[in-house]
Amino acid sequence: MTQSLIDRHDVELAAQAAAGGRREFGELVRRHGSAVRALLRRMGAQPSTADDVAQDAFIQAFERCAEFRGEGTFAAWVKRIAARLYLKRVAKEARYVAELEDDSTAPAVEHGDRVDLDEALKSLSEAERLCVSLCHGAGMAHPEIAAALNLPLGTVKSHVKRGLDKLRARLQPGGSMGRAQHVG
Repeated sequence: MTQSLIDRHDVELAAQAAAGGRREFGELVRRHGSAVRALLRRMGAQPSTADDVAQDAFIQAFERCAEFRGEGTFAAWVKRIAARLYLKRVAKEARYVAELEDDSTAPAVEHGDRVDLDEALKSLSEAERLCVSLCHGAGMAHPEIAAALNLPLGTVKSHVKRGLDKLRARLQPGGSMGRAQHVG
C-alpha cells in the first residue's frame, strides 16, 4: 500500500488527509518537508529554527487540510503557511531583541564556477532576503508580502528588485553583471 501512496497526486493525498488520513499526510510531509525547510533557511532561519517552523507549518496544514482546494500546488500552499509562521516568529523575537547583528557582509562561498545560493542570499539585507524568498521561494505576490511584512507595496517591489539585481550580479561568473546596470 505504501507504493500506492507514492503514485497518488498531492490533491488526492490532501483530500484523504482532510478526512483524517495520517499516512497520506505523512506522504505529503515526506515529499515537501525539505523544500519547506530550505525556504525557511533562505529566509534567514537557522537550521533548528527552520525545522521547528516547518514542523509547526505542517501541523497547521494538517489541521487546515480541508482548506486546500488544489488551485495551486500543495508545496506552494504549505510554504506560504511556513513563511507566515516564520515572519510572526521573527516579529515576536524582534520585540525582545534590542539590536540585531547584521551579517549582510558574508561573502558567497565559491566552488570553482559554482556559487552557493544560500550564501549569496546572506549578502542581501534582511528585508531584501525576506522579500525575495517570499516572492520566489514561497510564490507569494507582492501585495501578499506587503501585508505579511506590514510594508508599503512599493517598498516590497523595491526590495525584490534590488535583491534580485544583487543576486544576479553576485551569481554571475566573476561576480559582476557583465553588462551595464540599468538606472531607472
